[in-house]
Amino acid sequence: MRTAFLFPGQGAQTVGMGADIVQAFPVAAELFERAGEIIGFDLRKVCFEGPADQLNSTTMSQPAIFVTSAALLEVLRTSPATANLRPDVTAGLSMGEYTALYAAGLISFEDGLRLVRKRGEAMQAAADATQGSMVSVIGLDEDKVRQLCTEASEGELLEPVNFNCPGQIVVSGTQGACERAERLAEKYGAMKAVRLEVAGAFHTRFMSSAAEALRAALRQSRISQPGSIRVIANITADYYTSADGIIDGLTRQLTSPILWHKCMERLLAAGVEEFYEIGPGRVLTGLMKRINRKTKVANISDAASAQAIMK
Repeated sequence: MRTAFLFPGQGAQTVGMGADIVQAFPVAAELFERAGEIIGFDLRKVCFEGPADQLNSTTMSQPAIFVTSAALLEVLRTSPATANLRPDVTAGLSMGEYTALYAAGLISFEDGLRLVRKRGEAMQAAADATQGSMVSVIGLDEDKVRQLCTEASEGELLEPVNFNCPGQIVVSGTQGACERAERLAEKYGAMKAVRLEVAGAFHTRFMSSAAEALRAALRQSRISQPGSIRVIANITADYYTSADGIIDGLTRQLTSPILWHKCMERLLAAGVEEFYEIGPGRVLTGLMKRINRKTKVANISDAASAQAIMK
């Protein structure tokens, strides 16, 4: 039976995440402590106590989710009951791809944390310079979403960028175009359109400056050649085959659409039957229900769910 580990991206964060894991498992506490030493501030305090505005910022949420996910992974790796639970493949949604690469042994915890921090800072800087936004459109297929973007753009940037599951596509662009998309979505038959609490137009050309900064940081990191644990790339729904390919994929990811739906279809077609979402929240578990109702995902997002899987 083939197994996949899935890791959430930005948006999965909630104040209090990680606190129960740290209390229950010393290895998780050690990892949070190490994270604080690497980035130079107490990440635990922000994760456990907030405030929400600080945790939700692009610069903070990315390292916070990475460390919380890595802590849960460390708990599974070091517990005798789950030590034999190994993935054949890993995948992560957007920023979660860094956790997927860490879980596959292709980047170190230290490099992964530094990269997601740099990624968050670069994305925030690009967002401040471009003033964009994002809207989640519920209940439309890709053709209808593209028609909506054409009308709502009025010559400004607006394009579908997150293909999460059937009937859930996120569009990204200028603030004005996103406002028009919200208003026009019902005309095209959408159930609803929801403005996302994000800093800018992620996964579009508005993130070009961030992509350049990130590529420089990736080139200074140690990235291993892919081995026995395969990692699927967000932007191609194909497996990484080289370290250079990983650098290119992570760089292009900032300005390219995320093909999560296709990634999951690819894993299902390859015979993956066991899926584990490891990290805060239940976003990926919910998306899989929409992609393939019969596929179950074991959700490991807190101390209770980690302990349950060890029984």
